[in-house]
Amino acid sequence: MIRIAAVGDIHLGPDDQGLLRPAFETLPECADLLLLAGDLTRHGTPEEARVVAREIEDLGVPVVAVLGNHDHHDDRPDEVTAVLRDAGAHVLEGQGTVVTSGGARIGVAGTKGFGGGFVGRCAGEFGEPVMKEFVRYSRRCADGLRTSLEQLGEEGCDARIALTHFSPVPDTLAGEPLEIYPFLGSYLLAEAIDTAGADLAVHGHAHAGTEHGMTSGGVRVRNVAQPVIGRAFHIYHLPVRDHAATKAAAAHAAR
Repeated sequence: MIRIAAVGDIHLGPDDQGLLRPAFETLPECADLLLLAGDLTRHGTPEEARVVAREIEDLGVPVVAVLGNHDHHDDRPDEVTAVLRDAGAHVLEGQGTVVTSGGARIGVAGTKGFGGGFVGRCAGEFGEPVMKEFVRYSRRCADGLRTSLEQLGEEGCDARIALTHFSPVPDTLAGEPLEIYPFLGSYLLAEAIDTAGADLAVHGHAHAGTEHGMTSGGVRVRNVAQPVIGRAFHIYHLPVRDHAATKAAAAHAAR
């Protein structure tokens, strides 16, 4: 069994140093990796990123992260990313990474994602240039996620996880005002996840949302924003994929 620790929206600032470190230091006892689902800082400054870095460095488990909208606020996401990478984190945007723990190969594909809304109530790529760019940006994020998940599938990972900040489904937004759903996620992310395949999707962003959801294709979605889970992290369990059984089933189906 693969043990996934995840949290988002920790919003650390200069006065938060050491806040999560005691809990994070227990991770080697209960988890195989830590996922950080964006909004790690308050305003996206390198100084705040260094606070996060000291919380996560040398934890004894791999750390995989995406940035959130707060981490972009100061217009220095590359600097924030560099600080977190120097601390040993895999920071993803339209890429995937494979970490190994206990002999299991765990593939994580990540993007911040963006808004736009959900089927039947979503923005369209029409009209003013700024509206078209809004939707195109969301689509680019989703395309990067899909491509990364597909590549991880080709690498024979024991589990594949989609890590985003914005939500792929409306289920996990329940509790938020309906009026702001279009700014909390996009159905394009769910389409990417269902097209490429994943064992779990993890996101943050919706502080007043709900933890549990699912894509239309049956992929479990979990909102791990810290105000939702109410703890330093939550643990999710994934079975290790039996590659021999999968190949045998495929061979049988091909007969």
